[in-house]
Amino acid sequence: MSKTLLSFVVPCYNSKNTITAVVDEIINTVETRPNFDYEIILVADSSPDTVYDVIKNLAQTNPKIKGINFARNFGQHSAIMAGFRHSKGDIVFSLDDDGQTPADELYKLVDVINNGADIVFARYRVKKHNRFRNFVSKINSFMMETLTNKPKQLAVSSYFAVKRFIVNEMIHYKNPYPYLGGLIFRATSNVAHVDVEHRERVEGKSNYSFKKLLALWMNGFTAFSVKPLRISTYIGVITATFGFIYGLFIIIRKLVMPQILIGYSSLMAVLLFIGGMILLMLGMIGEYIGRIYICINESPQYVIKEKVNLEDDNGQ
Repeated sequence: MSKTLLSFVVPCYNSKNTITAVVDEIINTVETRPNFDYEIILVADSSPDTVYDVIKNLAQTNPKIKGINFARNFGQHSAIMAGFRHSKGDIVFSLDDDGQTPADELYKLVDVINNGADIVFARYRVKKHNRFRNFVSKINSFMMETLTNKPKQLAVSSYFAVKRFIVNEMIHYKNPYPYLGGLIFRATSNVAHVDVEHRERVEGKSNYSFKKLLALWMNGFTAFSVKPLRISTYIGVITATFGFIYGLFIIIRKLVMPQILIGYSSLMAVLLFIGGMILLMLGMIGEYIGRIYICINESPQYVIKEKVNLEDDNGQ
Protein backbone atom coordinates (compact mmCIF):
# COMPACT_ATOMS: atom_id res chain seq x y z
CA MET A 1 0.00 0.00 0.00
CA SER A 2 1.46 3.35 -1.05
CA LYS A 3 1.92 6.05 1.54
CA THR A 4 0.17 9.42 1.44
CA LEU A 5 2.77 12.11 0.80
CA LEU A 6 2.50 15.26 2.89
CA SER A 7 4.34 18.35 1.63
CA PHE A 8 5.22 21.11 4.10
CA VAL A 9 6.02 24.55 2.71
CA VAL A 10 7.68 26.89 5.20
CA PRO A 11 8.62 30.45 4.16
CA CYS A 12 11.71 31.45 6.12
CA TYR A 13 12.82 34.93 7.14
CA ASN A 14 15.03 35.77 10.13
CA SER A 15 14.45 32.28 11.54
CA LYS A 16 17.89 30.69 11.77
CA ASN A 17 17.33 29.92 15.47
CA THR A 18 13.84 28.43 15.14
CA ILE A 19 13.59 26.58 11.83
CA THR A 20 15.45 23.46 13.00
CA ALA A 21 12.97 22.90 15.83
CA VAL A 22 10.05 23.38 13.41
CA VAL A 23 11.52 20.80 11.00
CA ASP A 24 12.19 18.30 13.78
CA GLU A 25 8.63 18.63 15.07
CA ILE A 26 7.18 18.05 11.60
CA ILE A 27 9.28 14.91 11.09
CA ASN A 28 8.55 13.48 14.54
CA THR A 29 4.81 14.06 14.13
CA VAL A 30 4.53 12.60 10.62
CA GLU A 31 6.41 9.47 11.67
CA THR A 32 3.78 8.66 14.30
CA ARG A 33 1.54 7.33 11.49
CA PRO A 34 3.28 4.76 9.28
CA ASN A 35 0.96 5.26 6.28
CA PHE A 36 2.23 8.81 5.71
CA ASP A 37 5.46 10.13 4.23
CA TYR A 38 6.72 13.70 4.01
CA GLU A 39 8.77 16.30 2.20
CA ILE A 40 9.68 19.67 3.68
CA ILE A 41 10.30 22.65 1.40
CA LEU A 42 11.99 25.57 3.15
CA VAL A 43 11.91 28.82 1.17
CA ALA A 44 14.37 31.50 2.28
CA ASP A 45 12.93 34.85 1.21
CA SER A 46 16.35 36.51 0.83
CA SER A 47 16.61 36.59 4.61
CA PRO A 48 19.23 38.93 6.12
CA ASP A 49 20.33 36.25 8.58
CA THR A 50 22.00 32.91 7.77
CA VAL A 51 18.81 30.85 7.68
CA TYR A 52 19.63 29.48 4.22
CA ASP A 53 22.90 28.05 5.55
CA VAL A 54 20.84 26.27 8.21
CA ILE A 55 18.49 25.01 5.48
CA LYS A 56 21.41 23.64 3.44
CA ASN A 57 22.79 21.84 6.49
CA LEU A 58 19.39 20.28 7.18
CA ALA A 59 19.06 19.22 3.54
CA GLN A 60 22.47 17.54 3.60
CA THR A 61 21.37 15.30 6.45
CA ASN A 62 17.93 14.44 5.01
CA PRO A 63 17.05 14.30 1.29
CA LYS A 64 13.37 14.84 2.15
CA ILE A 65 14.26 18.37 3.27
CA LYS A 66 14.51 20.74 0.32
CA GLY A 67 15.61 24.34 0.12
CA ILE A 68 14.98 27.39 -2.05
CA ASN A 69 16.73 30.75 -1.76
CA PHE A 70 15.32 33.88 -3.43
CA ALA A 71 17.53 36.44 -5.16
CA ARG A 72 15.72 39.22 -3.27
CA ASN A 73 12.83 39.59 -0.89
CA PHE A 74 9.54 38.85 -2.68
CA GLY A 75 7.26 38.38 0.33
CA GLN A 76 5.62 35.52 2.19
CA HIS A 77 2.94 34.79 -0.40
CA SER A 78 5.47 34.52 -3.23
CA ALA A 79 7.58 32.20 -1.06
CA ILE A 80 4.58 29.95 -0.45
CA MET A 81 3.78 29.91 -4.17
CA ALA A 82 7.36 28.83 -4.94
CA GLY A 83 7.07 26.03 -2.41
CA PHE A 84 3.72 24.94 -3.83
CA ARG A 85 5.19 24.74 -7.35
CA HIS A 86 7.96 22.46 -6.15
CA SER A 87 5.74 20.29 -3.95
CA LYS A 88 4.62 16.79 -4.91
CA GLY A 89 2.42 15.88 -1.96
CA ASP A 90 -1.15 14.63 -1.99
CA ILE A 91 -1.81 17.16 0.78
CA VAL A 92 0.23 20.36 0.97
CA PHE A 93 0.70 22.37 4.17
CA SER A 94 1.73 25.95 4.77
CA LEU A 95 3.01 26.89 8.21
CA ASP A 96 5.21 29.49 9.86
CA ASP A 97 8.92 29.31 10.61
CA ASP A 98 8.77 30.74 14.14
CA GLY A 99 7.27 27.75 15.95
CA GLN A 100 3.97 29.48 16.78
CA THR A 101 2.02 27.16 14.47
CA PRO A 102 1.77 23.75 16.20
CA ALA A 103 3.16 21.18 13.77
CA ASP A 104 2.38 18.44 16.30
CA GLU A 105 -1.34 18.99 15.56
CA LEU A 106 -0.99 18.58 11.79
CA TYR A 107 -3.03 15.37 11.73
CA LYS A 108 -6.08 17.34 12.87
CA LEU A 109 -5.89 19.13 9.52
CA VAL A 110 -5.25 15.86 7.65
CA ASP A 111 -8.32 14.25 9.22
CA VAL A 112 -10.55 17.15 8.10
CA ILE A 113 -9.12 16.89 4.57
CA ASN A 114 -9.77 13.13 4.55
CA ASN A 115 -13.36 13.82 5.63
CA GLY A 116 -13.96 15.74 2.41
CA ALA A 117 -12.72 19.33 2.76
CA ASP A 118 -10.58 20.73 -0.05
CA ILE A 119 -8.82 23.18 2.26
CA VAL A 120 -8.66 23.37 6.04
CA PHE A 121 -7.34 26.29 8.08
CA ALA A 122 -6.07 26.12 11.64
CA ARG A 123 -8.21 28.24 13.96
CA TYR A 124 -6.43 29.39 17.08
CA ARG A 125 -8.41 29.06 20.30
CA VAL A 126 -6.46 31.95 21.84
CA LYS A 127 -4.16 33.99 19.62
CA LYS A 128 -0.75 34.80 21.08
CA HIS A 129 -0.08 37.68 18.70
CA ASN A 130 0.26 41.23 19.95
CA ARG A 131 -2.66 43.65 19.65
CA PHE A 132 -1.40 45.16 16.40
CA ARG A 133 -1.08 41.76 14.72
CA ASN A 134 -4.55 40.73 15.92
CA PHE A 135 -5.93 43.98 14.51
CA VAL A 136 -4.21 43.24 11.20
CA SER A 137 -5.69 39.72 11.15
CA LYS A 138 -9.19 41.15 11.58
CA ILE A 139 -8.63 43.55 8.67
CA ASN A 140 -7.36 40.71 6.47
CA SER A 141 -10.39 38.60 7.36
CA PHE A 142 -12.74 41.50 6.58
CA MET A 143 -11.00 42.05 3.24
CA MET A 144 -11.40 38.39 2.28
CA GLU A 145 -15.09 38.47 3.17
CA THR A 146 -15.62 41.66 1.16
CA LEU A 147 -13.46 40.98 -1.89
CA THR A 148 -13.47 37.18 -2.20
CA ASN A 149 -15.93 34.36 -1.52
CA LYS A 150 -14.73 33.68 2.02
CA PRO A 151 -17.59 32.56 4.32
CA LYS A 152 -18.08 35.02 7.18
CA GLN A 153 -17.72 32.48 9.99
CA LEU A 154 -14.64 30.79 8.53
CA ALA A 155 -11.39 31.39 10.42
CA VAL A 156 -8.29 31.77 8.24
CA SER A 157 -4.63 31.71 9.21
CA SER A 158 -1.17 31.11 7.77
CA TYR A 159 -1.38 27.48 8.93
CA PHE A 160 -3.48 25.48 6.46
CA ALA A 161 -3.60 22.27 4.41
CA VAL A 162 -4.67 21.98 0.77
CA LYS A 163 -5.53 19.08 -1.52
CA ARG A 164 -3.31 18.49 -4.54
CA PHE A 165 -5.83 19.55 -7.16
CA ILE A 166 -6.28 22.93 -5.46
CA VAL A 167 -2.51 23.46 -5.44
CA ASN A 168 -2.38 22.58 -9.13
CA GLU A 169 -5.00 25.26 -9.79
CA MET A 170 -3.28 27.88 -7.62
CA ILE A 171 0.12 27.51 -9.30
CA HIS A 172 -1.39 28.41 -12.67
CA TYR A 173 -1.20 31.99 -11.39
CA LYS A 174 2.15 33.27 -12.67
CA ASN A 175 1.72 37.03 -12.24
CA PRO A 176 3.45 39.10 -9.56
CA TYR A 177 1.53 40.13 -6.44
CA PRO A 178 0.04 36.73 -5.51
CA TYR A 179 -2.66 36.87 -2.85
CA LEU A 180 -3.33 33.45 -1.35
CA GLY A 181 -6.80 34.30 -0.06
CA GLY A 182 -7.95 35.24 -3.54
CA LEU A 183 -6.36 32.17 -5.13
CA ILE A 184 -7.91 29.83 -2.57
CA PHE A 185 -11.46 31.15 -2.56
CA ARG A 186 -11.70 31.44 -6.32
CA ALA A 187 -10.74 27.75 -6.60
CA THR A 188 -13.19 26.19 -4.12
CA SER A 189 -15.90 26.89 -1.57
CA ASN A 190 -15.39 23.56 0.20
CA VAL A 191 -13.31 25.06 3.01
CA ALA A 192 -13.22 24.27 6.73
CA HIS A 193 -11.29 25.11 9.88
CA VAL A 194 -10.18 23.14 12.92
CA ASP A 195 -9.15 24.34 16.39
CA VAL A 196 -5.48 24.18 17.39
CA GLU A 197 -3.33 25.82 20.05
CA HIS A 198 -1.39 28.97 19.21
CA ARG A 199 2.03 29.13 20.82
CA GLU A 200 4.01 32.04 22.17
CA ARG A 201 6.73 33.38 19.90
CA VAL A 202 10.04 31.76 20.85
CA GLU A 203 12.15 34.78 19.94
CA GLY A 204 12.14 38.01 17.96
CA LYS A 205 9.08 39.80 16.66
CA SER A 206 6.80 39.63 13.65
CA ASN A 207 8.57 40.27 10.34
CA TYR A 208 5.51 42.06 8.98
CA SER A 209 6.25 45.79 9.04
CA PHE A 210 3.50 48.32 8.39
CA LYS A 211 4.91 48.81 4.88
CA LYS A 212 4.66 45.07 4.13
CA LEU A 213 1.15 44.89 5.57
CA LEU A 214 0.09 47.86 3.44
CA ALA A 215 1.46 46.11 0.34
CA LEU A 216 -0.42 42.92 1.30
CA TRP A 217 -3.67 44.84 1.71
CA MET A 218 -3.13 46.53 -1.65
CA ASN A 219 -2.67 43.08 -3.22
CA GLY A 220 -5.93 41.98 -1.68
CA PHE A 221 -7.75 45.05 -2.95
CA THR A 222 -6.49 44.91 -6.53
CA ALA A 223 -5.40 41.37 -7.41
CA PHE A 224 -8.68 39.44 -7.45
CA SER A 225 -11.55 41.90 -7.37
CA VAL A 226 -12.90 44.98 -9.15
CA LYS A 227 -15.09 45.86 -6.17
CA PRO A 228 -12.88 48.86 -5.22
CA LEU A 229 -13.55 50.34 -8.66
CA ARG A 230 -17.28 49.72 -8.23
CA ILE A 231 -17.16 51.35 -4.81
CA SER A 232 -15.47 54.34 -6.47
CA THR A 233 -18.37 54.54 -8.90
CA TYR A 234 -20.90 54.45 -6.06
CA ILE A 235 -19.02 57.15 -4.15
CA GLY A 236 -18.90 59.28 -7.29
CA VAL A 237 -22.64 58.92 -7.83
CA ILE A 238 -23.40 59.72 -4.18
CA THR A 239 -21.06 62.74 -4.19
CA ALA A 240 -22.53 64.05 -7.46
CA THR A 241 -26.07 63.63 -6.11
CA PHE A 242 -25.16 65.40 -2.89
CA GLY A 243 -23.53 68.21 -4.89
CA PHE A 244 -26.60 68.58 -7.10
CA ILE A 245 -28.96 68.73 -4.11
CA TYR A 246 -26.69 71.17 -2.29
CA GLY A 247 -26.50 73.33 -5.43
CA LEU A 248 -30.30 73.47 -5.64
CA PHE A 249 -30.43 74.40 -1.97
CA ILE A 250 -27.98 77.28 -2.50
CA ILE A 251 -29.91 78.57 -5.54
CA ILE A 252 -33.27 78.42 -3.76
CA ARG A 253 -31.87 80.05 -0.64
CA LYS A 254 -30.33 82.86 -2.72
CA LEU A 255 -33.66 83.44 -4.50
CA VAL A 256 -35.61 83.49 -1.24
CA MET A 257 -33.04 85.49 0.74
CA PRO A 258 -30.91 87.45 -1.75
CA GLN A 259 -29.15 89.36 1.03
CA ILE A 260 -27.29 86.20 2.16
CA LEU A 261 -23.74 85.97 0.81
CA ILE A 262 -22.42 82.70 -0.55
CA GLY A 263 -19.99 81.32 2.01
CA TYR A 264 -16.36 81.13 0.86
CA SER A 265 -15.35 78.68 3.60
CA SER A 266 -18.12 76.21 2.83
CA LEU A 267 -17.32 76.40 -0.89
CA MET A 268 -13.63 75.68 -0.26
CA ALA A 269 -14.51 72.78 2.04
CA VAL A 270 -16.71 71.20 -0.63
CA LEU A 271 -14.06 71.72 -3.32
CA LEU A 272 -11.32 70.20 -1.16
CA PHE A 273 -13.52 67.22 -0.31
CA ILE A 274 -14.44 66.56 -3.93
CA GLY A 275 -10.85 67.13 -5.07
CA GLY A 276 -9.55 64.69 -2.49
CA MET A 277 -12.08 62.06 -3.53
CA ILE A 278 -11.14 62.51 -7.20
CA LEU A 279 -7.44 62.08 -6.43
CA LEU A 280 -8.21 58.99 -4.32
CA MET A 281 -10.18 57.40 -7.16
CA LEU A 282 -7.51 58.32 -9.71
CA GLY A 283 -4.88 56.74 -7.47
CA MET A 284 -6.92 53.55 -7.24
CA ILE A 285 -7.38 53.41 -11.01
CA GLY A 286 -3.67 54.13 -11.44
CA GLU A 287 -2.84 51.19 -9.16
CA TYR A 288 -4.88 48.84 -11.34
CA ILE A 289 -3.32 50.21 -14.53
CA GLY A 290 0.18 50.02 -13.05
CA ARG A 291 -0.28 46.39 -12.10
CA ILE A 292 -1.58 45.60 -15.58
CA TYR A 293 1.56 47.24 -16.99
CA ILE A 294 3.81 45.23 -14.67
CA CYS A 295 2.04 41.98 -15.61
CA ILE A 296 2.36 42.76 -19.33
CA ASN A 297 6.09 43.27 -18.80
CA GLU A 298 6.16 39.76 -17.28
CA SER A 299 7.68 40.83 -13.98
CA PRO A 300 8.58 37.67 -12.04
CA GLN A 301 6.57 36.38 -9.13
CA TYR A 302 9.92 35.41 -7.62
CA VAL A 303 13.49 34.71 -8.72
CA ILE A 304 15.24 31.62 -7.38
CA LYS A 305 18.93 32.10 -6.70
CA GLU A 306 19.71 28.64 -5.41
CA LYS A 307 18.07 25.27 -4.71
CA VAL A 308 19.04 22.20 -2.75
CA ASN A 309 17.57 18.69 -3.18
CA LEU A 310 15.27 19.97 -5.94
CA GLU A 311 15.24 19.35 -9.68
CA ASP A 312 15.80 22.37 -11.93
CA ASP A 313 12.69 21.81 -14.05
CA ASN A 314 10.04 22.29 -11.38
CA GLY A 315 9.85 26.03 -11.03
CA GLN A 316 10.86 29.43 -12.22
